[in-house]
Amino acid sequence: MSEAQELAKQRVKFPIGAKLVIIISILTILSLGIITLLVTWFQGQDVQITAEENNRTVNAQAASAAEKELASLRANSFLLLDILNTAGSSDVFAKQTAAFYFERNPSVAAVLLTDSRRTDGIERKLLSAPFFISNESEPALVDEFFSQVQDIVRQTEGGVMHVANASPVFDMPMLVLFYPYTEKGLNQSLAVFFSAEKLSDSFGAGTLQTSCLVNDNGDVLVHPDFNLVKSGANWSNFSLFDQMIKNGDTNRQVLVTDENGKKIFGSYRRLSLGNLAVLTVADAELLLEPVAETTRRNVYLSVIVLFIAVMFVWFFSKSISKPVKILARAAGQIERGEYELDLKAKTRDELGLLTTSFMQMGKGLAERERLKDSFGRFINKQIAELAMKGELALGGETKNTTIFFSDIRSFTAISEKLEPAEVVEFLNEYMTAMVDCVNDTHGVVDKFIGDAIMAVWGAPTSAGSAKEDALNCIRAAMRMRAALIVFNRGRGGDKKPIIRIGCGINSGPVVAGQIGSQQRMEYTVIGDAVNLASRTEALNKPMGTDILITEYTYELVKDHVLVEEMPSVTVKGKEKPLKMFAVINMPDETDIPGAGAKGPKTLNQIRQVLGIPIPDFAKVNINEDEKKYKIQS
Repeated sequence: MSEAQELAKQRVKFPIGAKLVIIISILTILSLGIITLLVTWFQGQDVQITAEENNRTVNAQAASAAEKELASLRANSFLLLDILNTAGSSDVFAKQTAAFYFERNPSVAAVLLTDSRRTDGIERKLLSAPFFISNESEPALVDEFFSQVQDIVRQTEGGVMHVANASPVFDMPMLVLFYPYTEKGLNQSLAVFFSAEKLSDSFGAGTLQTSCLVNDNGDVLVHPDFNLVKSGANWSNFSLFDQMIKNGDTNRQVLVTDENGKKIFGSYRRLSLGNLAVLTVADAELLLEPVAETTRRNVYLSVIVLFIAVMFVWFFSKSISKPVKILARAAGQIERGEYELDLKAKTRDELGLLTTSFMQMGKGLAERERLKDSFGRFINKQIAELAMKGELALGGETKNTTIFFSDIRSFTAISEKLEPAEVVEFLNEYMTAMVDCVNDTHGVVDKFIGDAIMAVWGAPTSAGSAKEDALNCIRAAMRMRAALIVFNRGRGGDKKPIIRIGCGINSGPVVAGQIGSQQRMEYTVIGDAVNLASRTEALNKPMGTDILITEYTYELVKDHVLVEEMPSVTVKGKEKPLKMFAVINMPDETDIPGAGAKGPKTLNQIRQVLGIPIPDFAKVNINEDEKKYKIQS
């Protein structure tokens, strides 16, 4: 019988349920607080609904007033032009008609009709002398503003209605209605300058709500605060305006947050004229203040009830709180990785049983952690995580990858001068530095082959593209070059020889998957691209280089890597010689030691730093290894 089953059969002398019965009977008093909170919540919902409806009503009234005013101005102005066009060229009649129009429309300052064929662009200009006299304004301001809005005039002549803010020019609430007008086949623009004071009154700020008129660019046209209009304020970044643009509907009531983090009840309504909209806002905190006050009173009452209940619960909590605190401290130890717990069950109730189970859990976790540490040394961490998550595809799959091989030059000669333990220590120190370079660039170490390292970028996961995988691989090789220089410092002699390595890099499609037998499997990549990467690494010695890439990798990274083209090689199974490139530098990199803008510029500089002799290609047969290795196609 297992320990868990034995624990389950143990009798509980003092059940926690018996203790909780006493506590629950006292905590019933708290139901009053719960009911109070529910009543407060429902009351808050009612107040919020009422506030939103009021906000929507104010918004609808302001929108209706604006739409009525604009429609009236448009209709009266069209009637004026129709009368003038019908009357012909009688100046007396035109002046009388204009005077009558301005008398009936005292808020209108001027009416302009454009004509793109004229030099000044204006066919007819009617000014209201009484308006400018009573408002102590200059008629010349009409021309000044008109010259600033030629883009709007051209758009209106193309059939688009606009309402522009002229208040900054006139220093008073002044809007200009631009409306398309067609006469005898000529597309013109009708511009009506009118005072927005009457409209501003209907937008007046109430105790709770404030409305404003904006155009489709977010320009504030009418607002109770004239300083906002005069300064040419723009609300395109205001959250309510942004919601209106995103939703694309005619009207809606929303709860938004302004740039200061304050919650606002917002309502918007689009007008049928000129892509205009009326925005109405109300401070949510101010609207909900009565609810907040009721909530505070309910909270005070609940606190009193809770205090009374706590006084009773406190006497019964000792037998529960102390063991729970001990278990909480034990949980903290487990969180910190301390699985050996010093616990002892002091009670024979459910808490005592839980304490005993907690101790058993700690022992089990300690054993699992030991197994995990041992296992993690024999498998790639990234592959292990994918396998545990079930994200590692079973079988094989084709992936575009970049494969890397590195090898220590003359390793056999070096190892013959060392004891076996010294060889292992030397390799472990070297491999640690090199593997860090692979891990730091999101690569995966596929396997160690004696002193050789095989790594891959793009399988099982990719950085996003074949180009980025290839660049990461070259970054790793550049880091290895720098790490090897540091590794060789202070080395020399038979016991601590200075080492050189060669790195071969190739990019191409491979088959990636879990390969092996039923007893043991490993995740690896196979294919012609892998064989070619291994062959490329072997070419470093005859070519006098430390990092070689094939033309397939070069095509991916040529815009980011400084290279020197080496002699082409003949590969079995390939129709034409394969181009090879020695990596000199990555000029754009800033976090690779020895690389970047101040890095080496030529291959000979690399050879001088690493102590690599310059080969005589006239005496070297770089295709000699093809007698040993057959590159499968």
